[in-house]
Amino acid sequence: MNEHAHQNPIVITGVNGFVGKHLVAELSRNAIPIIGIGREIEADSEIADQLAGYFAVDLTKEWPDINVTATAVIHLAGLAAVGPSFDHPQDYINLNSIMFTHMAEYYLDKQDAPRLVVVSSGAIYSSDQPMPLTEVSSIGYNSPYVVSKVLVENQCVYYRNRGLDCIVVRPFNHVGPGQLEGFLVPDTIKQLQTSDEIYVGNLTTRRDYTDVRDVARAYRLLATTPNLRSTVYNVCSGSNTSGEQIVNTLKQLCGKPDAKITVDQSKIRPTDAPEIYGDANRLQQDTGWKPEIKLEKTLADCVQTS
Repeated sequence: MNEHAHQNPIVITGVNGFVGKHLVAELSRNAIPIIGIGREIEADSEIADQLAGYFAVDLTKEWPDINVTATAVIHLAGLAAVGPSFDHPQDYINLNSIMFTHMAEYYLDKQDAPRLVVVSSGAIYSSDQPMPLTEVSSIGYNSPYVVSKVLVENQCVYYRNRGLDCIVVRPFNHVGPGQLEGFLVPDTIKQLQTSDEIYVGNLTTRRDYTDVRDVARAYRLLATTPNLRSTVYNVCSGSNTSGEQIVNTLKQLCGKPDAKITVDQSKIRPTDAPEIYGDANRLQQDTGWKPEIKLEKTLADCVQTS
C-alpha cells in the first residue's frame, strides 16, 4: 500500500475521450485513485488498468449510483466541437445541460458531495473585445456549442446556491497526442501522411493553444486545491499562434516542407475571430499552475504518436 492508497478517488466523466485519457495519466502519476464514467461498454484498453472502477452509462439518461466518497468529479463528458453544433443546435443544448443536471441532482442529497469541476470553454468569450481575455471578459453567444456551455455555467450557479461546490473551467484550445479528427492539428497530420496537398480552413486566425497534458494538470489542481478563491478559471497559455504557423511546423515535422496548402471554403466558420488569447493569472495565483510544454514539443509529440 502506498501512502496515497487511502485517498478518496476522483471521478472522471468522458474518461475514454482525448482529454480523459491524459487526465487518467495525470491523476495516476499523482497516485490519486480514479473512477471512470463513459458511454462505452468498457474502459478503453489504454487506461483500463489505471482505473479503480468504471461505470458504463449514458449520462443523458441518468447518473450512476457510484456510492463512494469522492474528492471531486471532473466533468469532461459532452458534445465538444463547435462546427457540428450549427447542424444540431438543440442536441448540444439539451444533452450538455441534461448530463450536468443528472450529476448535480444525484449529489444534492449526499452528505459528502464532491467538488464538481465542470469543463466549459474559452470559446464562450466574445472575440471583439480587448485581449487577453480574463474570467470577467464579456461572453459572445456565437454558436449553439457556446450557448450550451453558458447554460451549464448558469446551472453551476444555481446548484452552487443549493450547496454544491461547483468550479467552472474555461479551457482555450488544447492540443496533444491522441486528439481526434475534426481539429486542425490531427486533420493536418493525417493529410500530410497520405498526400502532398492539404485542405485547410482560415489559417490567418490566431488562437491560444495549450498542451492537453498541461490542461490535465490544471484540472487536477482545481479538483484538489482545498480553498479556491474563485468559481471560474481560464486555462490557457497567454499567447497565440496562427494556423499558418502550426501547419508550416507540421509540414516540417512530417518531412513535407513543400506540401501544397489549399483553402477549403467548407472549413471556414462564419464567425471566426481573427485573434484570441487568454489570461490564466487567476489559476496561477490560486493553484500555482502554469503551462510547461512548448507548442513545438506538443506538435512533435502529435506527429510521433499518430
